[in-house]
Amino acid sequence: MSTQTAHLSPEAKAALPQHVAIIMDGNGRWARQRHLPRIEGHRAGAESARVIIRAAGELGIKYLTLYAFSVENWNRPKEEVDALMKYLVHYLKTETSELNKNNVRLEVIGQIYRLPENVQDHLRKSMATLSRNNGLTLVMALSYGGRTEIVDAVRSIAKEVKAGRIDPADITEQVFAQHLYTYAIPDPDLLIRTSGEMRVSNFLLWQISYTELVVTQTLWPDFRKPQLHSALEEYHRRHRRFGAL
Repeated sequence: MSTQTAHLSPEAKAALPQHVAIIMDGNGRWARQRHLPRIEGHRAGAESARVIIRAAGELGIKYLTLYAFSVENWNRPKEEVDALMKYLVHYLKTETSELNKNNVRLEVIGQIYRLPENVQDHLRKSMATLSRNNGLTLVMALSYGGRTEIVDAVRSIAKEVKAGRIDPADITEQVFAQHLYTYAIPDPDLLIRTSGEMRVSNFLLWQISYTELVVTQTLWPDFRKPQLHSALEEYHRRHRRFGAL
């Protein structure tokens, strides 16, 4: 995929996806190539996130979901996890006012209860501050796993069946989707994966059934507006059939 598109074509602007999801991969590799500590890759990746959030809002994209921290990431060294949580708090402290100025709303999906209390507190404060905005909805996937989300949905439905509120015969795809973390969020139209890896890494497994996938070799800390525009141009060239002819 070319990454040289500085500006979107009028055709791509007229056919923007409503919801873009991004697997932000390559921070560690970026740091390793520069003989830097892994945490410096995460610092650079946070700057890419800031740039892409602003760019998505300026374009008029309605939803942007960023895979920020997976349930599997809890298995990383404690020092790295602690640093990531520290950067998340720093981001919320320093960027919430900018997000507010740009009319961005914040949602969070995942097993949020597993995050440190101070992180949960700052997330709640930021979401409350941004709750009245109606521009871009930024969805942060934190302590998130697609299989975990599906299991949690099954447990929730099972409780309702046991309580007699749902008849098993009435469980449809729509009913199931209402019990996912993303119940109030439309499915992604476009999923971008950076760093060239050809896998979805347990991300939005239910929701991406008919999502267009774009993989770029660019490492996440180097992903900026030209790379986003290139992915949107590629999306515009796709013909979405949803199983039909």
